Amino acid sequence: MYLCIGHISQTIEPEDSLTGIDYFIVGIYFVILLSIGIYLSKRAGKSTTEFFISGRNFPWWIAGTAMVATTFAADTPLAVTELVARNGIAGNWLWWNMLIGSMLTVFFFAKLWRRAGILTDVEFIEIRYSGKSAAFLRGFRALYIGLVMNIIVIGWVNLALEKIIRVLFPGLTFFGIEHISFLGFEFSAALLWVACVMAFVGLYSSLAGLWGIAITDMLQFTVAMVSTILLAIVAVNLPEIGGMAALIEKLPEGTTRFTPVIGSQMGVGEVLSLSVAAFVAHLAVQWWASWYPGAEPGGGGYVAQRMFSTKDEKNSLFAVLWFTIAHYAVRPWPWIIVALCSLILYPDLGYGEKGDGFVMVMRDFLPAGMLGLLVAAFFAAYMSTLGTHLNWGASYAVNDFYRRFLVKKRDEKHYVLISRVATILLLILSLFVTARLERITAAWEFIITASGGMGLVLILRWYWWRINAWSEIAAMIAPFVLYAAIIMYTSTLPADAPIQEYLRFPYTLFYIVALTTPTWLLVTYLTKPSDMNVLRSFYARVKPGGKLWKPIADQMPDVKPSFNFKELLICWIAGIVMVYMALFGMGKLLFGEYTMAFLYFVAVTLSAFIISYIIRKDDLSL
Repeated sequence: MYLCIGHISQTIEPEDSLTGIDYFIVGIYFVILLSIGIYLSKRAGKSTTEFFISGRNFPWWIAGTAMVATTFAADTPLAVTELVARNGIAGNWLWWNMLIGSMLTVFFFAKLWRRAGILTDVEFIEIRYSGKSAAFLRGFRALYIGLVMNIIVIGWVNLALEKIIRVLFPGLTFFGIEHISFLGFEFSAALLWVACVMAFVGLYSSLAGLWGIAITDMLQFTVAMVSTILLAIVAVNLPEIGGMAALIEKLPEGTTRFTPVIGSQMGVGEVLSLSVAAFVAHLAVQWWASWYPGAEPGGGGYVAQRMFSTKDEKNSLFAVLWFTIAHYAVRPWPWIIVALCSLILYPDLGYGEKGDGFVMVMRDFLPAGMLGLLVAAFFAAYMSTLGTHLNWGASYAVNDFYRRFLVKKRDEKHYVLISRVATILLLILSLFVTARLERITAAWEFIITASGGMGLVLILRWYWWRINAWSEIAAMIAPFVLYAAIIMYTSTLPADAPIQEYLRFPYTLFYIVALTTPTWLLVTYLTKPSDMNVLRSFYARVKPGGKLWKPIADQMPDVKPSFNFKELLICWIAGIVMVYMALFGMGKLLFGEYTMAFLYFVAVTLSAFIISYIIRKDDLSL
C-alpha cells in the first residue's frame, strides 16, 4: 500500500524479531551516544577548527580508530557476504586491492597532509595552485565531492540500513503506513525508519562536531567488532554447520581460496575468476587511478580530515598505519565466516538477495539480548559512517564554499552555526537520493568509474611542480564525460550484443583511465604552471622533495627535503606485505592450517621489523 499526499493507508502490524531486552539494549546505546554529543557540544562550538578537526589534538589511536569505524558501514558486512556468496573469499579482492593505495598514503602522504596545516583537503588547492583556475577548482570540488559524491555515498549507506531493517522486520510499517509517495520520490516504511535514525545522527553530529563523532566512533567500533565476532562464533557452532572443519567440507570447492583464478571465466558461486584485463583493472589500476571515499590515492576526504586532527606528523602517520592494518587484516574475518555459514544455511537465496544472508543469520539464530547487541552494532556501523560523512561534507560546504566565496568576514560562532545547518541539509538531500537508488553496487561502480584517471593527479600534485589547477580540472571532467559517452553508446546497442560485456565495469575503468591520463597530461603542458611564488611557498611549507621539484628546489637551497625516497619505498612494500600476510595468516589460523599460518606470521614479523627499524632510524617513533 502507499501513502500519497492527503491519503494514508493502514496495514497490519509487522512480525517482530526483537524482544524487550533487545530493545532495551538498543535504547541504552542511543542514549549513550546522545549524551556524548551533548557533553561535547560546548567544546565543538568554539570554532570551526574544533568542530571539523578537533583543534588538531587527537592522538593516533583515536584518529586511526575513527577512520576504521567510518569504513565499517552498515553496508559493509552485507557487501562482503554478497562477494563471498558469489565468488568465494577471493571475491574480496575487489576491495582488498585498495590496501596498496592506503599504504602509499601511510608513508608518502600522511606527514605531508599534517604539515600542510589546513582544515580540509580541498583547501589544499589554493596553497598548491594559483589564480582564478585554483579558486574555481576549490569551489567546484567542494560542491562536486562534498555534495554530489558525498550524498551518493550516504545514499548507499542508507540503502543498506533500509535492507537490514526490512530483513529483520518483514512486513514492517511506519506507524501503520507501508509506503509514502512524495514529490515523485518513493519512501518505504523501512526508509522512513532510516530517516528517524538519520535525524538522530544529524542531531549529535551537529552538536558535537568531530570530537563527538570520533569519541562515539571509538565506542561504535568496539561494539561492532565484539558483536560480529560473537555472531561468527555462534554461526560456525550451529548444529547445521558443525564447526569450522565441517563448514569447509560442506562448501563448494574453491570457496575458501584466498586468491582469484586469472585468465578464465567461471559461473556464479565459484571462486572469483577474472580475465587478464579485469585482473589488471582491479589490482593494477583501480587503487591508484580512481577516487573512492576512504581510499583516495594520496589520501584525502575524511581520511585526510582525521590526519589534520592529529597532534603532529608522527601521530598522522601512525593513525593511517593503524587504520590500514585494522581495516584490511583485523576486521574482515568475522564477516567472512558468517558469510560462509550463510551459504550453507540459506542455499536458495536469489542472486540479488545473497547479501541478506548476514542479517538472516542474526535474525534466525541469535538469542535475545545478543540480537539486540548485533542490531546496536549495525546502528553503530551506520551512524559512525553517516556522522563522518555529514561532518566532512559540511566542512567542504562551509570552509571551501560559503566562507571562501559567499560570506568572508564573520566570527567563528557564525561559521559553526552554518556548519550545523549544512549538516542537516546534507542529511535531508541524502534521504531523497536514497529513495532513487536501487543497487548499492551501482553507486560503487559509478563513483569508481566516473573518477577513473583522477587518482594519478592527486598523487603527483604533491611531487611534481608542473601540475596545475587545470590538470586537476581536466582529470575530474574527462572521466565523467567519457563515462556518459559509454553509457549513451551502450544504450544504442542490442542488450545481447557480444560487445556489451566489454562495456561494463570493470572494463570501462580501463578505457576511461587510458583516455583520461593523456588528456590531463596534454592540458598540463598546454597551460601555464602555477605562480612561482605560490610554488615556492608550498615547497617551503610542505618540503615534499624529489627530482620532480628540482626547478623549485634549485631556487631554495636552504629548504631541505625531509624524505628519503628509497626508505619510503621499502616501507611501502614492507607494509603491503605485512598486512596481506596478516590477513592470510589469520585466515589460515581460523581454518586450522597452522603451518601455513606460522609462515605467514613470520613474514608479518619480518616486514614489521623492517618498518620499525626505518621509523626508529628516522626518529618517527612516538
